[in-house]
Amino acid sequence: MNNEILKNISYGVYVATTKDCEKPTGCIVNSVMQVTQNSLAISINHNNYTNECIKKNKKFAISILSTEVNDNIIPTFGFQTGRNINKFENIEKITIDGIDVIKDSIGYLICEVIDSIETTTHTVFIAKILDGDILNNQTPMTYAYYHMVKKGTSPKNAPTYIENKEQKQGYKCSVCGYIYEGDIEKEPDSFVCPVCKQPKSVFVKL
Repeated sequence: MNNEILKNISYGVYVATTKDCEKPTGCIVNSVMQVTQNSLAISINHNNYTNECIKKNKKFAISILSTEVNDNIIPTFGFQTGRNINKFENIEKITIDGIDVIKDSIGYLICEVIDSIETTTHTVFIAKILDGDILNNQTPMTYAYYHMVKKGTSPKNAPTYIENKEQKQGYKCSVCGYIYEGDIEKEPDSFVCPVCKQPKSVFVKL
């Protein structure tokens, strides 16, 4: 099968948020689909801490990201785990019905889980939409924009992750997989990965 065909399916870029016993948490999702007028479905990897917390709480929020989203949002929610950090520590938020949502987003949907489907790697949560509102009049970020304009990569837990078997020259970020094509040693020590904002020291030579 030619996996490149899958890249032509349209996706958005969102943050799914919920809470554990002590703090809010969340992760980047791209598989969000409106099922009916008042319900939607999202897909989250079994390994994501957010998956575990949604199963316990039965509630989550979707923050819709824009092309102008703060540079810290995707690295924080896409390439770190809520098991180890408070993802909202340096992120502006508002709390709606007990769930924290991203203030720097187009808007939000508050959802209650009504069913779920388990696949080999992901849980598909089907949820009733309880509330929603618009926060900013901006352009929604598509997954294609994230890859082509922001040069972002997909974490291995993403449902759209496709392993790139082509061997490139350069250095690879060991956190998010971003490829720096060139000699990273010539970059200053202050250099950080443009995707996950990790320091130069996490890059390994290809």
